[in-house]
Amino acid sequence: MAFGQGTWPVGGAALDFRNATIGYDRHPALHHVSAHFPAGSMTAVVGPNGAGKSTLLKAAIGHIRPIEGTIEVSGCHRTEIAYLPQMSEIDRSFPLPVFDFVAMGLWRRRGAFGGFRRQDDEDVAHALAAVGLIGFEQRPLDTLSGGQLQRVLFARLSLQDAPLILLDEPFTAVDDRTIGELMNVIARWNSEGRTVVAVLHDFDLVRRRFPRALLIARRLIAEGNTEGVLTSEHLAAARHHIEAWDDTAPFCEAEPAQ
Repeated sequence: MAFGQGTWPVGGAALDFRNATIGYDRHPALHHVSAHFPAGSMTAVVGPNGAGKSTLLKAAIGHIRPIEGTIEVSGCHRTEIAYLPQMSEIDRSFPLPVFDFVAMGLWRRRGAFGGFRRQDDEDVAHALAAVGLIGFEQRPLDTLSGGQLQRVLFARLSLQDAPLILLDEPFTAVDDRTIGELMNVIARWNSEGRTVVAVLHDFDLVRRRFPRALLIARRLIAEGNTEGVLTSEHLAAARHHIEAWDDTAPFCEAEPAQ
């Protein structure tokens, strides 16, 4: 079932970080983060460069294990999470036409050796139509512009029919028109009861389109409704924390509860 052909109940997938310290080779990149992404919510993750935003998403899908604390996904299994990495992590030279690349989104439904059915052809066509790529089915990936490739990635993501969707900087090198159209796709996913978490840099876009925000700067600065999170005081605190960060500092203990 492609997105738009069904809905997920608001009581579906939720994501929780509980005093999670996350890093690489026991070198922390995020310290003692406790945050809640409610089922059916739509949250932007924001913060300065180097704040740990991408690390947060990679930990959510299990690519990085927390050094301390826990990360819990409720309402679905981690294998059911739809994850869109940064554009720089996509191999554009992969020798596939657009149609076949998008059809890879059906993998969880069909498995590695599942047969391709007529309904699958129709679902791929619908997914491409939903992102404005009718007529691009046989175009090789390496001939696409940045905006066209991102539309293809959204189409493939939609076929996963996931209750929890994580997007890491989905609008890098994308023009304003495409951003607006893809934001409408994201809003439609959320209206179907899916939980959406997106790493973004454009605060104006976040204020206009995202009801919730999470501000981090190697630790949690603020979370909640967007207006209350993106205050000048919180943004100044995030900048200060990044500027004062010492990458050689030893592993820290959990902060005491207030």
